[in-house]
Amino acid sequence: MKVDRRSFLGLGLGAAAGVAVSPVGIKLTDDSSIWTQNWPWTPVPKDGEISYDSSVCSICPGNCGISIRKIDKRPVKIEGQEGYPVNDGGACLHGIAGLQYLYDPARVRQPLKKTGDTFQPISWDEAITLMSDKLAVIRDKAPERLVCIGDKNTGSVPGLFKHFLTAFGSPNYYAMPGLSTYLELTAQTLHGAGYTLGFDLENADFVLSFGAGIIEGWGSPVSCFKANASRKERHAKLYQIEPRLSNTAANADKWIPVTPGSEGDLALSMCGVLLGKNLFDSGFAANFRGGFNKFVAMVRNEYAPEKVAAATGISAEDIEKTALMFARAKAPVAVPGKGRGAGAQSLKEFAAIHVLNCLTGNINKKGGVFVMPQDEYLSFPDPVMDEIAEAGAGKDKLAGSVSDLVARLNKASSPAVEGLLVYNANPCYTLNNPKEVKQAFEKIPFVAAFSSFLDETAMAADLVLPMSTFLEKTEDVPPSPGLSKSIIGLGRQIIDPVFHSKSPGDALILLANGLEGSIAESFEWDSYSDCLESLAADVWDTLSEEGHLVVSEEPPAGLPGVDFSFLSDNPETMEPQGDGPLILVPIDNMRLTQSVPASSPFAVKTVSDRILSGKDILVEVNPATAKGFKDQSLATLTTPAGSARVRINLNEGIMPGVIGMARGLGHTFDNKFVSNKGVNVNELIGPVIEAGSGLDAAFGIRAKLS
Repeated sequence: MKVDRRSFLGLGLGAAAGVAVSPVGIKLTDDSSIWTQNWPWTPVPKDGEISYDSSVCSICPGNCGISIRKIDKRPVKIEGQEGYPVNDGGACLHGIAGLQYLYDPARVRQPLKKTGDTFQPISWDEAITLMSDKLAVIRDKAPERLVCIGDKNTGSVPGLFKHFLTAFGSPNYYAMPGLSTYLELTAQTLHGAGYTLGFDLENADFVLSFGAGIIEGWGSPVSCFKANASRKERHAKLYQIEPRLSNTAANADKWIPVTPGSEGDLALSMCGVLLGKNLFDSGFAANFRGGFNKFVAMVRNEYAPEKVAAATGISAEDIEKTALMFARAKAPVAVPGKGRGAGAQSLKEFAAIHVLNCLTGNINKKGGVFVMPQDEYLSFPDPVMDEIAEAGAGKDKLAGSVSDLVARLNKASSPAVEGLLVYNANPCYTLNNPKEVKQAFEKIPFVAAFSSFLDETAMAADLVLPMSTFLEKTEDVPPSPGLSKSIIGLGRQIIDPVFHSKSPGDALILLANGLEGSIAESFEWDSYSDCLESLAADVWDTLSEEGHLVVSEEPPAGLPGVDFSFLSDNPETMEPQGDGPLILVPIDNMRLTQSVPASSPFAVKTVSDRILSGKDILVEVNPATAKGFKDQSLATLTTPAGSARVRINLNEGIMPGVIGMARGLGHTFDNKFVSNKGVNVNELIGPVIEAGSGLDAAFGIRAKLS
């Protein structure tokens, strides 16, 4: 009898379930442990010296410290690192399963060049030569038309890509949407450039969450788990405002159902209540500037509770009652960012929620919101600028965000972008309406992906450069988004690269040298390791010896000014596209990742059968909405962006008129453990670009079930 890995896992899970309800459990468990050690197909790590290394996990933005157990220098287990200031020994299931990414079937094993519809393996020398030749032509023609899309804004590798673009002659670096970019933009809009926001959930006594998935992966997940776990002991309250009874809402002291997309209007209405009753902090009000009086008149007239009650689905009495409870708490904090905070979001909503914090005056105080300077622990030298670089880098950026860029590319009659570099990002899966993203990519003459995995975006590239995973490289890890403690980590190389991959810094240094001239002169480091040590020279001794650097655990000194100009102009509230009777909204699930890397096989196996049944995705529908449908019955879900086959999950914990679909499924690349399971909800939602920010603010879309 041949038993493959999948069958073996099935047998093991079935046996475990049987043992759990059997009166002979202990005996059988003991016997089975002996039998399984003798089965010839059971993988057994070879014996060797046991050792432990410490590093930082960068699978998600949580940036937890991890301890890696090794046998004969091969990593065999990942656990949370005791004493690490972000997670103190805790770890989520994605970090625990991190070893699976080393041997992922979708790993890019060597550079790949697309010929027709297929990829051909080539050497690193060939790849760098090909890329250098392509970029040299672009630089002579229009250097500002070279664009880079990266996973984030901060850190040495995004900094090196920006450094490369500046020396090349382009201002067009874009970070993928994420909680860190939204918090940076909110702080920039209200307080000025160079700031971000952190939330002291551990010490707040009243947390008013506008859909933030405190236990669904928001911010630094393990840190949020710990803060939430201590809430009862601290007698702190959590009110959760969102359209469905998520795990966070179920764990909250009160769940306040709200019509999707009206969260920003609700926050402004609460601001009006505080201002109308003079419950705002008069001391902090001295820092208010830039349209404050206009803002006061606007919220009191346009967002009175009686006016927004119908739009939000919350009575005027409850709006006022919640606002008063929030204002009278000793250490209140309002938290923005629906779900993980990484999907499409509105600057209006983020700004309105932050102004609610500002009105209470709980800024840079224990249990409140910290307006923190962005850590400048890296010192980049000025790039060498020739005439081409000076002219190109001084031009305006092509768009306000990645989604805005995609929209502009698809509207352009001729190529607005000549070359695109994508690093550690998967916009052809993660952004709303991936079909439009792929169409935009097809209009770009040359696309190169710096990627560890042959995912949807890498499949759309002309050249794929294999990047090492987080266990195969040394790299700095910037502070986690939303965390009140500013902690810089150092991810260490634990194992030699399994395949022919390189660290992104080394690949970029090779590329710069291939272009020669002023670009090569801007990258005079021999290797990325030398580069990192040079860039972080001021903190390198502590960072390399301790594995992390705590920049600050205390509230920043001083109080920032608050500029109300953006909100005082009353930006438009985004409406969902279409005219269907229902609203489809994405659901963030702690067991599923949203971007790079895709969920591990282990994580996918843990997904509930109320979310994924076989290959079918289930959508949450209130029984009052799903008249004519039975639980688990098949249906067609249709939106203006497309349609999909789904199963119905009748759930009274979601508002009538709303459909919820899990985000993180529906991958289409070559990985039998992860792909072709369920539907990518982003394929059913079209982008809606917010005026004034350039962000995709599509929280959902009109839909119908048939």
